[in-house]
Amino acid sequence: MTQLILTIDTATPAVSAGVVRRDDDGVVTTLAERVTVDARAHAEQLTPNVLGALSDAGVGVEDLDAVVVGCGPGPFTGLRVGMASAAAFGHALGVPVHGVCSLDAIGCHTTGDVLVVTDARRREVYWARYRDGVRVDGPAVNAPADVPADAAAVAGSPQHTALFELPVLDVVYPTPAGLVAAVADWGAPAPLVPLYLRRPDAKPSAAVRK
Repeated sequence: MTQLILTIDTATPAVSAGVVRRDDDGVVTTLAERVTVDARAHAEQLTPNVLGALSDAGVGVEDLDAVVVGCGPGPFTGLRVGMASAAAFGHALGVPVHGVCSLDAIGCHTTGDVLVVTDARRREVYWARYRDGVRVDGPAVNAPADVPADAAAVAGSPQHTALFELPVLDVVYPTPAGLVAAVADWGAPAPLVPLYLRRPDAKPSAAVRK
C-alpha cells in the first residue's frame, strides 16, 4: 500500500520537515521539503515548516499514514522539540511514529566507507561510520581527534567535515528520503528513544535539587 509520510528532524541546526510517498515496492519520492538552518529556532520554525511542506505537497494532515522522526544524536532541546512534535502528530492522527538515527538519514545516501559527523558542541562531534549506506560503527560523541578517521570520505556538517583530512561529500543534513530509508521495520514501531549520548547542558538549580 502506498504511504504518505511526514518526516521531521531537529537533531542538527537544520529544522527539517518533509512529505514523502513510499510506494508498494519501497520506492521513495520526496513530494516536499522545508528546511530552516538555525540552531536556535527549532521550536519557532518546526511547525511552520511542517505546515509549509504539507501545503507544498498538496497533502492534508488527514492524508498522512505515518510519521518518521530523527531521534538524534543531537542537542537536548532541539531534539526534544522534534520528537515531541512527531509524537503529538502521531497521537492526534492515530498513525504510527517511527524513530530513526538522524546520522543514518545522512549515511544511507553514501556508498563506500564513509564517516558522518554533525555538531555536538563542546568542540566535539557526533559520528557514525557507514559502509555502502549501512551503519557499521557508532553513533558516538567524541572530540574530532578521537574519531576513527580512516574512512574513504566524510559527510555531514560542513564546519566539522573540514576537520578531517578526507574527501568531503555533499550530503550535509538528514533528508526526508533519508529518514524514510532509515526505517528498519515498517511493522509496529518501537518507543521513541532520544539519542542524547550525554547529559543535557542545562542543570537544575540548587533550590530545585533540594
